[in-house]
Amino acid sequence: MRIYLSLLLGSISLSAFFLATFSLVAFADQPAPANLEPLPPPPAFDASPDDAPEVTIIKQTEQTVEEFRAGGKLYMIKITPKVGAPYYLVDDRGDGKFSRQEGLDSGVRPPRWIIHRF
Repeated sequence: MRIYLSLLLGSISLSAFFLATFSLVAFADQPAPANLEPLPPPPAFDASPDDAPEVTIIKQTEQTVEEFRAGGKLYMIKITPKVGAPYYLVDDRGDGKFSRQEGLDSGVRPPRWIIHRF
């Protein structure tokens, strides 16, 4: 009984596939409306150097400190000691309070775009 049922379902899905294929061909044969206008060109991409982050490297005797700024605002500090693994101080909320992270891939963060500043 199960074999006949699977053959029946297989033939139904096969006929649905052929019906969808033939209907797509029928829609493709229709001519385009005469009142269509071409799309305008996309806006030009302005890659201004102001968008690039500024990196300041400070070499000390026991460590190297890299400060990352965007728009003049400090958002991340990378500290690389002479001995040991580098770590990061990251301002997650933009309030000037930094939290330590051992690596930049320490969790999933959703994108947070600034829509409007008050």
